Amino acid sequence: MSSSPAVTKRAPKTSEAGKDDVNWLAELRGLFFMLLAVFTFHSLVAKPFYIPSESMMPNLLVGDRLIVSKYPYGWNWSSISFHLAPRGDWRIFGSTPEYGDIVIPVHPERDEDYIKRVVARPGDRFEVRNGQIILNGKPVPQVVEPPVDIPIDLNSTCNDYPEMKTTLPSGKRVCEMPILRETLPNGATYRIIDHLDQGLDNYPEITIPEGHVFVMGDNRDHSADSRASIDALGLGGPIPLENIGGRAEFITFSLDGTTNWNPISWFTSLREGRAFTTLRPPLVAAPAGQSAPPRD
Repeated sequence: MSSSPAVTKRAPKTSEAGKDDVNWLAELRGLFFMLLAVFTFHSLVAKPFYIPSESMMPNLLVGDRLIVSKYPYGWNWSSISFHLAPRGDWRIFGSTPEYGDIVIPVHPERDEDYIKRVVARPGDRFEVRNGQIILNGKPVPQVVEPPVDIPIDLNSTCNDYPEMKTTLPSGKRVCEMPILRETLPNGATYRIIDHLDQGLDNYPEITIPEGHVFVMGDNRDHSADSRASIDALGLGGPIPLENIGGRAEFITFSLDGTTNWNPISWFTSLREGRAFTTLRPPLVAAPAGQSAPPRD
C-alpha cells in the first residue's frame, strides 16, 4: 500500500540574521505620516519656543522653554512651522491680539521669530515719551514696585547690569532689577524694567495702521522691538498681523545653563518655581481715565 508523499512547508524568507525582511517602504511611509502629523500640530495648534535673549525680563529669562499656541489670531503664512510658506497678506479666521498679549512676530525681512508684548492696537495713537507710553493722548500708568532678585547663573549672568549685582544674606548672588508695573487700558498689567536713559525712551507719535499692532519688550532698555529700526535689528515699526505666528501661553520648564550630557544635570539644571507659569497678563480695573476698547 503506497503512502502519499510528505509535504514540506517552505519557511518564510529571512535575512541572514534569521529575522523577517523589513518592509522599508512601509517603514518610510509610517515615518512620513508621523512627521506630517507633528508638523501639522506644530503649525496649527501649538509649538515649543526657547527664550534666547533678555528682552522680556523680568517675566521671561534666557533658558525658559514655552508653549506658543498657533490659533488665537487665526492662521497665516507665519503660522507654518520653519517658515516654509511664502510671505503673504492672507489670514484665515483672523483676529487682533489684545493689549498685553505676548506674541511671536516674524522679522519683516528675515525669517526670524521674535517675542514681544502688544502695547498698541489698530487705530491707536501711540507715542513713547521719556520711557512712558502715551496711548491715545493718555500716559499709560507706571507704578514703582520692589526690585526683583534674579538668581545669577550661566543663562542669567547679569553682566550687562554690573551695578545690579548683589549678594543676599544667604550668600546667594542675584541681579537686583528695578521694577515698574505697567497697566494698559484693558486692565492687562505686567512688570517691566526701564532703568536707563537711552534713545528708545522716545518715539514720535504715530497712528497704528489697520491690520497692525505695536510691540515692545518688557526689558525696555534691551529690546530690539517696534521702536528700533530694521538696521538696528529691530522690527521697524508696527507689525502686520499676518506676521504674527502665535501667542505665548505658559512656561514648561527653565534651565540655568549647566545642562550637559550627564543625565543628572538634566534635573539639577532646572530652575525652581518657573514651570507652568502662565504668560497671560492678569486683568485689573482699567486705569482711571482710560476705557478698554471693544474686543474683536
